[in-house]
Amino acid sequence: MTVNERLAEAGLLEVFDIAAKARNREAMLRLLAEVDVADPASTADPILNDPKRYGY
Repeated sequence: MTVNERLAEAGLLEVFDIAAKARNREAMLRLLAEVDVADPASTADPILNDPKRYGY
């Protein structure tokens, strides 16, 4: 299951998108951990480093 699928299934995709747009790393990491992403930083940091690439 993809990260987006995990977030969507948990009802957290919109909340994650808000955190990403706000560049709130701590919230992003917390949400990713909540859906059992093994290394949340490896998902959050690329988004924060190049938000346009990921649609933020």
